Amino acid sequence: MNRPRLLIVEDDKDTAQMLKLFFEHQDYDIEVATRGREAVEKARTFLPNLILLDILLPDIDGYEVFRQIRTLPRTAHIPVIFLTQRDERYARIQGLEMGADDFITKPFDPDELRLRVKNILQRVERERLTDPRTHLPSGRSVEDYLRTLIQRRDWALVDIWIKHFDAFREVYGFIAADDVLRFMGMLLTQIMDQLGSEQDFIGHPGESEFIVVTDEMRAPLIAEHLKARFDEDVKALYNYRDRERGYLIVTGEDGTPQTVPLMTLDIGIVRAREHDFADIREITEVAARSHRKPAA
Repeated sequence: MNRPRLLIVEDDKDTAQMLKLFFEHQDYDIEVATRGREAVEKARTFLPNLILLDILLPDIDGYEVFRQIRTLPRTAHIPVIFLTQRDERYARIQGLEMGADDFITKPFDPDELRLRVKNILQRVERERLTDPRTHLPSGRSVEDYLRTLIQRRDWALVDIWIKHFDAFREVYGFIAADDVLRFMGMLLTQIMDQLGSEQDFIGHPGESEFIVVTDEMRAPLIAEHLKARFDEDVKALYNYRDRERGYLIVTGEDGTPQTVPLMTLDIGIVRAREHDFADIREITEVAARSHRKPAA
């Protein structure tokens, strides 16, 4: 089951604990940050579905936390609800003008806050902004980001497909297949934390397709490390028999048994300097063609 992730940014320990217990009872996966810089880091690594953000924090205020989150490609898609003790028109307007998704004043009714969180998450799901299994940007979030790249020449896109994913899902079922996608999302995040930069983008545009947008120098190294880690670590998702023999047995269209290799990654790289893109469809078409030639 995909539990929604909620990051609570609140320096008052009693309020933070109350919110944590309340939303855990609603079956949310919770992380708490008590300082602004900690919140930015946890947003990047935890990838919450939504952030409850107090404005008054001991190091940097909630407005600066919000600004940093929205300027990082990895976290820009995450919706934010501001929390404040100040019932001031200026504070509310400033937060909403910055692009916050909602604003609630303390002391607040927990049930009202629960409904506001639920409504925002339902909107995000309707608009396909985030994949619920990997918590990575998907759908319109990926399209919007790709549009920002068209006029730039300083990027490379690593296009990643999980080969033989459909066969795995056929044999092991949909729940196990979702575990593969969650594993892939966590692996990508780990690799990018090691080799990428804060300005890099990770997306999940299709069922078994992922993308990374980084600079041209890092792209081949990221692809190499990602493929090596995936090939080794994905074996843990198979049972002992399939892992040892190195393939699955599936039923072909003619009803006869067929062998299918274990999952691996098919990776292509698109370099912006090699193309003149007019719209995002051209980027995705070139990305698809990139799999027909070596990535390096």
